[in-house]
Amino acid sequence: MGHPPLEFSDCYLDSPEFRETLKCYELELERTSKFLKDVIKDGNSVISAIKGYSLAVQKFSQTLSMFQFDFIGDSLTDDEINIAQSFQEFAVLLQEVEHDRMMLVQNASDLLIKPLEKFRKEKIGVTKEKRKKFEKESEKYYSQLDKHLNLSAKKKESQLQEADELLDRERVNFYESSVEYVYQIHQVQDRKKFDVVEPVLAFLHSILTLNNLTVEMTQDFMPYKQELQLSLQNTRNHYESTREEMEDWALGVSWVKYYCKYHKDSRLLVMVPCEQKPSTKQGPVELTLKSCIRRKTESIDKRFCFDVETSERNTPVTFQALSDENRKLWMEAMDGKEPVSLFFLIYLLMELNEIGFKFVRKCINYVETKGVTQEGVYRTVGSNIQVQKLLNAFFDPTCPGDVDFHSSDWDIKTITSAMKFYLRSLSEPLMTYSLHTDLILAAKSDNLDFRLSEIHSLIYKLPEKNREMLEVLIQHLVNVCSYSQENLMTPSNMGVIFGPTLMRAKEETVAAMLDIKFQNIVIEILIEGCKKIFSGTPEDSAAPPVPPPRITPRKRQPITISKRPPRVYPPLNPDLFQSTESKLSGSFGLIVIIILNHPLPLFHIVCRIYCILLLL
Repeated sequence: MGHPPLEFSDCYLDSPEFRETLKCYELELERTSKFLKDVIKDGNSVISAIKGYSLAVQKFSQTLSMFQFDFIGDSLTDDEINIAQSFQEFAVLLQEVEHDRMMLVQNASDLLIKPLEKFRKEKIGVTKEKRKKFEKESEKYYSQLDKHLNLSAKKKESQLQEADELLDRERVNFYESSVEYVYQIHQVQDRKKFDVVEPVLAFLHSILTLNNLTVEMTQDFMPYKQELQLSLQNTRNHYESTREEMEDWALGVSWVKYYCKYHKDSRLLVMVPCEQKPSTKQGPVELTLKSCIRRKTESIDKRFCFDVETSERNTPVTFQALSDENRKLWMEAMDGKEPVSLFFLIYLLMELNEIGFKFVRKCINYVETKGVTQEGVYRTVGSNIQVQKLLNAFFDPTCPGDVDFHSSDWDIKTITSAMKFYLRSLSEPLMTYSLHTDLILAAKSDNLDFRLSEIHSLIYKLPEKNREMLEVLIQHLVNVCSYSQENLMTPSNMGVIFGPTLMRAKEETVAAMLDIKFQNIVIEILIEGCKKIFSGTPEDSAAPPVPPPRITPRKRQPITISKRPPRVYPPLNPDLFQSTESKLSGSFGLIVIIILNHPLPLFHIVCRIYCILLLL
């Protein structure tokens, strides 16, 4: 809201309207002064908060930089090196951001606090002093005027003349103080438009400049972030691929009790935990039955077992009955079947022969014509029962290879799982036990060129059939990876899947388990260097020299987050840095001992069971 203008001529009239207008300006000055005090107070709070936050972040970055990762094994993969250096990279980024922030804190007082404080004290303070002088001179003038008007006319002429001169002097002093006061009010009203706004603008600009620098650092950080995320995902994939086997070695088996109900109409199997002294309350597990097959005696060291395939799990659930009669009742209720013999299948899968080549080529042809763009191809697994059925049908000695892969009986997951099962079941892995150590050592090298040339040379030491099968398979994986935008299967993902399949160790030890990550790297190198490796033998047949320490950048190198040249900073003021279960649904099998309470109809069997968890 605007105020009436203060005219200098009104100072001589000193009318009530002038005094009322003057009072409005005085109230405005008081409001401005209070506003500046609040801004200064809150500004100091903001600066202190920024300083405290910056100090906390710096302490956080120091903690990150001091931590060192320790890894198991004698060598690290590129992904593990990236992860090991990640905290140091984070600390560098945070320190650079906080250096800029502390520069803001250091300049904040000069930008915001001091100019506002100066305006409040010098401009508004001077105006208040002028006001006091004006009020004092006004009081003196009107007091003298009252005395002058009360003089008796009988006074001597000299006394009257002296009184007139005194009144004139007081009037002049009053007019001067009034004009100076009005002039000072005009000065403050005009200057506050820029003297108050400019410091706030400068402070805001410094904050936004810091934010802009942070945005630039974020843009520089993004390539590193994406590279680190890839390393983390690769490491996670390796962990998931070996976790179950490691748990099997370490944990063995454990016993759990359940009370089970099976509803034949809905094919629903309900398993309720019934431990005598449960530590935690667990809800029931509901499984939808797909099929039931009796477990062959020689395939497990427990008696009276049968496998149940469910919709909720990728692996079968193995039940153990209390007696053979109990097992028959359960299999009858679940429409169970007898197992198909795997004698001929196991015998044939031991060798890399013509039937095996035909099987792999038919699997590859099906995948490339029907499922190359399917998300997670080769990563998602098929039904074990269906895989067993396909393998037995294809390797049937009476008519081997006589299977129509395009039949509705087989889906993409069954075919890819069957091919992986065949390759895993060879009597010797495709890349042979004899070359296993050399391939692992090549993958552990820091020199990328040496890795490729050494693996190239070792591939041509494989038996001819092995190399031929490997070339067929790797070229297929290259084709699948070319559709990675659709199927999300990169060379790294394929390495996780086919590394243990093609390069399993001769002895199952923890050390061999730790080397699986380097098996994955070998497969990844074969996929990425397929054209060069399988185009012919290496030019130099001599063994390559042992490479020197790392002299070339890694393929995935965390390097420096910021690509711009380092900036030169002025020294900071040290004083500024002083601080004021889930339900049971894992991928494991269940062995259940069944105790029938009494005969029950086929559509509803209720029993008390005991089960053992096996990591399959």
